[in-house]
Amino acid sequence: MADVIPLDEFVSDEWYPGFKPAYDHAPWMVDPVDTFKKKDEETFWFLDFHWPRGLTPMGWIWGEDGYNWGTQLAAETLPLPPGRGMTSRFAGTHLYGSAVPVTDPREIGARAKRIEKSLPLFLGNFEDIWATRRQETEDGWAYLRSVDLGKLSLAELGENLVQARAYHKRAFEIHFEVMYPLLANFVGFYGQCVEFGLDPGQIGKFLQGYDTKIMETDRELWRLTAQARSGGLADVFAATEAENLSAALSAHGGAASTWLSHFEDFLQIYGWRTEGSCDLALPSWIEDPTPALGTIKTFLLKPEVHDFKAALDAAIAEREEAVDAARSVLTREEQAVFDGGLESCRAANFPWWQDDHNYYIDLKVSLPMRWACQEIAGRVGADASDDMFFLFWPENMQLVRGERSYPDFKPIIEARKQYFDHWYQRRASMPKMLGTIPDSVDDPIVIEIFGLNGHFLDTIKAAASGQEVRTLTGIPASKGIARGIARVLSNADELHRIQPGEILVCESTSPNWTPAFAKIAACVCDGGGTLSHAAIVGREYGVPTVTAVGLATAIINDGDEIEVNGTTGTVTVFHTATAGSTEGAEPAATGGVPS
Repeated sequence: MADVIPLDEFVSDEWYPGFKPAYDHAPWMVDPVDTFKKKDEETFWFLDFHWPRGLTPMGWIWGEDGYNWGTQLAAETLPLPPGRGMTSRFAGTHLYGSAVPVTDPREIGARAKRIEKSLPLFLGNFEDIWATRRQETEDGWAYLRSVDLGKLSLAELGENLVQARAYHKRAFEIHFEVMYPLLANFVGFYGQCVEFGLDPGQIGKFLQGYDTKIMETDRELWRLTAQARSGGLADVFAATEAENLSAALSAHGGAASTWLSHFEDFLQIYGWRTEGSCDLALPSWIEDPTPALGTIKTFLLKPEVHDFKAALDAAIAEREEAVDAARSVLTREEQAVFDGGLESCRAANFPWWQDDHNYYIDLKVSLPMRWACQEIAGRVGADASDDMFFLFWPENMQLVRGERSYPDFKPIIEARKQYFDHWYQRRASMPKMLGTIPDSVDDPIVIEIFGLNGHFLDTIKAAASGQEVRTLTGIPASKGIARGIARVLSNADELHRIQPGEILVCESTSPNWTPAFAKIAACVCDGGGTLSHAAIVGREYGVPTVTAVGLATAIINDGDEIEVNGTTGTVTVFHTATAGSTEGAEPAATGGVPS
């Protein structure tokens, strides 16, 4: 009998208070974004870690342009033999994803023949393809950055918002157009390695040790840390809360003024990023530098500077050692197949691209829509700069076209902010999965990025049946053993508060979490596969990491003493934090989202 986690509580015809589903403003290839319906219980749905705060009404655009257009378009175009992309449903404000499977064996075979022809063309031209697509996104970014929103009329602001969404939508077409073939190639190589009897835990290491724009950003943060220390500013950082550092450094003058000038130069290059992926409700570091300043504050607590060269050299040495060890147990014929697959995966390297593309797409392409919405809010006399985030796309279009006025929306905006806050508080208790739990999944994104492997599914089934889950076991993503205090976080807002030597426990990580890997002792994630961000960065930084644990954030308490064995994939809790302890806990949400 199938294991089913009921979703009755989340069944609704409204997307948010006062808004029923609308399908006239966003295309999809196979299945549209929606709220849960009872029939959805026949499918399995996983809680997506990218948006731990939940999404505002305008934030639902990512579901429409990403999950339900970008993935489906890419999977159909490639095509992906076992799947037609991803689809999404909302429980309150929280997004659940699911793969859209292909079940007809004949169709799977036909799609496999098509990908046999299309994939080699992509792989042979990957470098040029990515360079061209990357430049396309940068051209769109440069244009939208150049627009002086203050000089536009309300109607022209509406046109700018339409342009910003078109840029956002195209960016995610590019995202998945590149992502799916890279994944398909890696999955083929992975399967061949397993068939040869190679250790699955070693395969990800074959592709590590390559620099990215995200790691470049981290090196610049450490350069600023060294400048702050040499400038005698460590005491200012130590004595000041992160959110007050800008004012404190400005008031300090002297060396602090010089340092702030360097920091501003840093922001102009690396500050166009948010503390979360693809969410226009989040400010960039340019708007709110607290995350970057707070990270430097905690970097200063480390007696030594993180040695990026040593970490990179170690990652490269581990990579080459793993490759040599793998080849040593293969026959000459198997070595030839292995070498060909490895060369292909290194030339079109998914782990490298997974981090590099975030600099150009995930962490910033929502910002032009954010700016337009904020300018519209000011133009219509809104009570708060984030008010337009709480209108759906058709409603914002009605506003800028003069079909409705801001006072018409004020009551519903306030109701929706309260709704957002309610579901924000519910995040920690949201089920990791809903619907019918399968014995296995076939979609490479679901397996390699979200870590929904057999062990993860077994853990969810055990919890759903009422069994007490004591043993925490997951994917041994990055080797090594570390013991320390657990810091359980639901999102990156408080990431800068993690102290050096603590262990990060979270649903999963994304590139905005990367700076923490230079100070944490280990990382434990509920989800994430061998190609997830945490797995990739854990290996690059030499941080013991275990992913796909399933229920780490539910079982481990903030302040627990735990041991993480990234070699075996096990997590042990030694001491339980005092009941009711709130040290390091997330603050209550009030009044909507950061603006």
